[in-house]
Amino acid sequence: MSSTPFDLTVRNGRISTDTQTFEADIGIRDGVIVAIEKNLAPGREDIDATGRWVLPGGIDSHVHVEQLSGMGVMCADDFHSATVSAVFGGTTTIIPFAAQHRGMKIPEVIADYAKLAREKAVIDYGFHLILANPDETALTVDLPEAIRNGITSLKVYMTYDRLKLDDYQLLDVLALADREGALVMLHAENHDMIRWLAQRLIERGLKAPRFHGVAHDPLAETEATFRAVSLSRLLDVPVLIVHVAGQETVKVIRDARALGAQVHAESCPQYLFLTADDLDQPGLEGAKFCCSPPPRDGASQEAVWEGLKDGTLGVFSSDHAPYRFDETGKLPKGEQTGFKDMANGVPGIELRMPLLFSEGVMAGRITIEQFVALTSTNHARMYGLAPKKGSIAIGADADLALWNPARETTITWSMLHDNVGYTPYEGRTLRGWPEVVLSRGRVVVKDNTLNAERGSGRYVPRGKPEPMQRKAAGTSKGALSAWTKGMTA
Repeated sequence: MSSTPFDLTVRNGRISTDTQTFEADIGIRDGVIVAIEKNLAPGREDIDATGRWVLPGGIDSHVHVEQLSGMGVMCADDFHSATVSAVFGGTTTIIPFAAQHRGMKIPEVIADYAKLAREKAVIDYGFHLILANPDETALTVDLPEAIRNGITSLKVYMTYDRLKLDDYQLLDVLALADREGALVMLHAENHDMIRWLAQRLIERGLKAPRFHGVAHDPLAETEATFRAVSLSRLLDVPVLIVHVAGQETVKVIRDARALGAQVHAESCPQYLFLTADDLDQPGLEGAKFCCSPPPRDGASQEAVWEGLKDGTLGVFSSDHAPYRFDETGKLPKGEQTGFKDMANGVPGIELRMPLLFSEGVMAGRITIEQFVALTSTNHARMYGLAPKKGSIAIGADADLALWNPARETTITWSMLHDNVGYTPYEGRTLRGWPEVVLSRGRVVVKDNTLNAERGSGRYVPRGKPEPMQRKAAGTSKGALSAWTKGMTA
């Protein structure tokens, strides 16, 4: 090892990766982890992590930032507010969507979006591409070029009038992804089921937010997921089903994986911590909880928890879709807004990791190693960011979050850093919080203060996606409980 001092050392922390937990110091030089062992020499700067969990910085691979929605509504968060919010919640890399709408040219979509990120982001980022028009130029020229330039994941929709692809088009996209080494992400809901139900509800004057959940019946998600899996199996091409909500959908994915299908899946905080009852609020308040698919019921919450634990659902993302509760977002027609008019989505980029840490790790539902896998390491593997991102290892970027498991925080929107104006998790008390966050060795958050300039985040071109490899966790719940009990005594 070089005699040059470390730029920074993180000392006396309890380090967890997706496979093991141990105590050591971390030496950082030029933004990269160069040493992991006990009793390292001092750095030019030292951080004492005594009593803290030192975890890889989170990767949020499903966020909507400065993006026009399928309904034509602009997000509330730009790249600055979104990345600031993300890093205060322990996330150090995001992958938002460069969104093609019909009539748009893919190279222009990517160039315009990259300029926005380059000027504003405070942490690292990559891009997915939302594909609405898989014509011959897209399939033979534009998409292969985008993939070669590090955009190695494509998102397609099975619903929404402006975005949905038919099965024939989906097969074309899957075949392209197989040839070029990309991953296809699918929003799986049956468009015609939803359209049919919504029309009949509206005809009967049933337009309140709670009827959004009725129109998006769980069977619409289940049927489309089964169909997406079947298309994937036909070509033997990997797919990832995003924002899984329903109990039957989890079962479809688990059964498909048991048959050897290359199907991966994601879920999000709204499907663990919200239910359809949250949409049933006075007036239009329920619009704050409307997303697609909508939150379901307690049985579906338990199914999602089980899917996260057993690997059926391998990544935990926020699906941050930030729309203000006013005419610019959720209420385009003011008090006359019906469920078909309001923007779909809920915010969650800052609370994704704290919610899962509190109710998963601290409540004993998942191990700390599973937490790391679900919020960081599996994202890095699935989306071609490994080995530089998603782990604490020599040669990896020094993206770290120091979590205080003894800290209790009651959530209010006023403490968050997004531009949405509300949080669906208002009033919840969480145990554990990331108090110091490093991005490529830079101390970006400390003492509840941001120390990063606009535009200091970097674009990360991504390689070929890899399978997620879930290994046996290294810490038992008993050992975890003993340590956290000591921390909170």
